[in-house]
Amino acid sequence: MPAAASLAAALYAGGPALELTVTDDGAVIQLCTAAGRPLVAVEAPLLIHVPDEAQRLLGAGVTPPAPPYWWTEVRAVTAAPGAHELAESVCGRLTTLLGGSTWPAGGARTARVTVPDEPGTQPGAQAVPTVDVLTDSTAVVLAERPLLPLTAWLSDIFRAAARSNRALHLVTPADARLTAPLRTALGPAPNRWVVHDPRGGYYDGLSGVPLAWQNGTFMPTGDTPADAFTAGAAPTEQRQLTLAFRTVHTPDQRLVLGRALEAAWRHLTGAPPIGWGTAEPVNLPWSPQQLTDLARDRAPAPTQLVVVGASDRTAIATQRVSRTTAGVAEDIRLTLGYEHPQHVPLDALESLAATLVTEHGLTTMLATLRAARRDLTVPAHWEPPPVPVSFTLGPRDVRTIGLAIASRPPIETPPRPVGSPAAPGLHYPLGDGTQPSAWTALQRLGAHLRTPTPTPI
Repeated sequence: MPAAASLAAALYAGGPALELTVTDDGAVIQLCTAAGRPLVAVEAPLLIHVPDEAQRLLGAGVTPPAPPYWWTEVRAVTAAPGAHELAESVCGRLTTLLGGSTWPAGGARTARVTVPDEPGTQPGAQAVPTVDVLTDSTAVVLAERPLLPLTAWLSDIFRAAARSNRALHLVTPADARLTAPLRTALGPAPNRWVVHDPRGGYYDGLSGVPLAWQNGTFMPTGDTPADAFTAGAAPTEQRQLTLAFRTVHTPDQRLVLGRALEAAWRHLTGAPPIGWGTAEPVNLPWSPQQLTDLARDRAPAPTQLVVVGASDRTAIATQRVSRTTAGVAEDIRLTLGYEHPQHVPLDALESLAATLVTEHGLTTMLATLRAARRDLTVPAHWEPPPVPVSFTLGPRDVRTIGLAIASRPPIETPPRPVGSPAAPGLHYPLGDGTQPSAWTALQRLGAHLRTPTPTPI
């Protein structure tokens, strides 16, 4: 691991007038002015054991050493004078002392940087550090890299913004893309992906609605998507299959998490995942036992994870482990990419549902299909919405609703029992992913399953 002395020498690039702070989990070191204004964020070094992570996040033109190798990210606060030069100096000193390379090329120097003195710090900066703009309601991050991942630094910003009751607005150029884990982390409003329209103004990178900076935040100014959002769309043969499922387990010292995700991965790709971590880049070799140990150490707080597969079987997942009144829950979102529609293994979903019901405590699973990039990244233009393919209900909920009611929904295709005949789950086929009417069928199914069971008189 890079020695503490080497890190200290690199962080000393701004001289003794700067101060260092560390986030609660130690994942990010911050260089601040004496007045407390954040200048540069330096992520704690990660030892990368997972092949192809550098190429996945930085592009095919990057040639990293063979794993394992060390990775750290350095980010300047764009609004702070001297911060960019300071970040370059940190990178230059690290590579001079330790070897290695920087990305993008040329983003390193070794000169000592003098940061201008400032009379004070941005109000609230200690609540959400190292962001570019901070208001009472919003933390704004400006980013210009081609592909934005869910780094440890950005994860920390999400948590800090939520703790201070602020939205996080991520501002990028129109040609930027997000990784699937970052797209999932952004979630619904008030967080936003704000895209700078090359024709002027801003729009939401997920919905396309035009945005404007008003009262310290980005607000919608209309309902019609921006032209730049719709103009970038083009028909594609590529497909994304997404499984969103939950498993619940009885708390037990012998419990090993991650096995449901591994079973789904093997069922659909023929191989297990190759790596996992708490952010991107994913750094650890796949190990359900180590994943379980981390979740147990963090309990009762939830644990968020990112899981990746081999580059020749495009797949990525996010997993949230939490304690609930029913037990230990795993909420998993697994997305797989395919070059052509005929490559999507829709016929494997029923047998997968049976495996998850029988062996892994499945409670629900929704499978959807969409026309979208095989590499699973999210562009800042319109893509067709996902279309439901199937829904699976686990034995516990079937028993609660009643088998007679759950097995007779108002949809065209009747459900198929999966798992044990004594305590079956039900698998509901909804289509092949080409008919938007499948959403209507799913809504009817949901309303039917939520209908209270009549009480006998």
